[in-house]
Amino acid sequence: MRRAASSRALRALAVGAAAAATAGVLSMPLSSTPTAAAATTGATGYATQNGGTTGGAGGQTVRATTGTAIHAALCNRASRSTPIVIQVEGTINHANTSQVSGGSCSTAAGVIELKQISNVTVVGVGSGAVFDQLGIHIRESSNIIIQNVTIRNVKKSGSPTSNGGDAIGMESGVRNVWVDHTTLEASGGESEGYDGLFDMKDNTQYVTLSYSVLRNSGRGGLIGSSESDVSNGFVTFHHNLYQNIDSRTPLLRGGVAHIYNNHYVSLNESGINSRAGARAKVDNNYFEDSKDVLGTFYTDAAGYWQVSGNIFDNVTWSSRSGDTNPAGPDPQSNTTVAVPYSYSLDAASCVPGVVSQTAGANKGLRVSDGNCAPQSPGPTPTTPAPTSPAPTSPAPTASPSQPTGTNLSLGAGADGSSKADGTSYGNVRDGSMTTYWSPAGSTGSVSVKWGSATTVAKAAIREATGAVGAIRSWRLLNHDTGAVLATGTGAGVIDFPRTSLSKITFQITAAEGTPRIAEFETYSG
Repeated sequence: MRRAASSRALRALAVGAAAAATAGVLSMPLSSTPTAAAATTGATGYATQNGGTTGGAGGQTVRATTGTAIHAALCNRASRSTPIVIQVEGTINHANTSQVSGGSCSTAAGVIELKQISNVTVVGVGSGAVFDQLGIHIRESSNIIIQNVTIRNVKKSGSPTSNGGDAIGMESGVRNVWVDHTTLEASGGESEGYDGLFDMKDNTQYVTLSYSVLRNSGRGGLIGSSESDVSNGFVTFHHNLYQNIDSRTPLLRGGVAHIYNNHYVSLNESGINSRAGARAKVDNNYFEDSKDVLGTFYTDAAGYWQVSGNIFDNVTWSSRSGDTNPAGPDPQSNTTVAVPYSYSLDAASCVPGVVSQTAGANKGLRVSDGNCAPQSPGPTPTTPAPTSPAPTSPAPTASPSQPTGTNLSLGAGADGSSKADGTSYGNVRDGSMTTYWSPAGSTGSVSVKWGSATTVAKAAIREATGAVGAIRSWRLLNHDTGAVLATGTGAGVIDFPRTSLSKITFQITAAEGTPRIAEFETYSG
């Protein structure tokens, strides 16, 4: 099916696999320090937007050695949004992954099911975590971290099958997922029963895949399941190794992707396939021993790219004809893509070396410092630090005075990340100080939205009686783009540059007790 990768491109990656466990061990809480810990330096890329991605930070930590124990940890939480860190060690397979029922979960046998939940970290520890022929399915969920695990040989046909053949699959309104230092691998293509290694579809947004290895598969992954599924996007891919992949590294259907500092080796048929209006920012990648590594392929629905600083080492290009439209042999930009977060680029020439030392599970969570020098992660922070860059505009001002003009929130829609019992998102735009919204925990987000673009330049956050002073820190976000409009502390009036948007989000990043937001007012000036 595919040609062998060149010897200089092959990177030896140890895949630690403990003997298959048939029973789970759940320890609450853990007193020992694992060999590999949960996310230490924080999410990167688009996962930092839309309120950020912190997973189960601040929640209970449990240990699991079976898939059933992972499901039990989810189902034993107080609610579907209660933060939790699940440390996994050993081999997770069909024999030890059963369905578990509960009010805070929706699980299934034969797949790790992260469905209709939020605020979860799944991290490999100790001698390593291997999901053998078992995929991870994320559906209708948000704020998820998957880190330091190996997922291998997940099939959609043959036996056994799991997760539609995807190693990691996301669909149906998924938001804010960070997948980091993972190894995702198959042993063939579709004819051998495998599908994608990293798939996103049906309105999945704000995702980062970093420091991971994807190899030995017919399909690397996709954003959008068809030419009409263009509701996905805002995805970052950086410092990953794609090795011995036929195509889809990734396939983009609509949306925006930022692809930088990745090492591509032996892409056998095509690589980054931008289609159906997708826009890809492709920076400082190293493409090696491959074919048609960038372009629009297998469709006449064009996509676009902005290219800079890439190295093409022994890359061959097809002639343009019909539905084959490679970007090379001299790739040029045909669009521009602005990203709302800060990042550091390694020079493309040192990407193979940096990626070989950092990407994949069981690599000690090493990262690049942007100067071609891999670093070990710093100490785990006691509280999650904001991962979005500080706004370049002057710091927001807060004042108890009432803004002038019409409160645009009145009559608008509202939604959010979670809500405590007895509260409602709609209470923040009903004009009453006696009703309020509270998150299910101490942090969370609430949004005001309109049916069309609305110009906003000021917001006022009013805390309900008895909860004044509960908010410690916050971010105000343009939900349409994920850009941070302002950050600050406490409640009050917030000024920011005039912005046209259809949805604005107030995200509480730290609080004392449970905040109660009576009103989220918005004004045009």
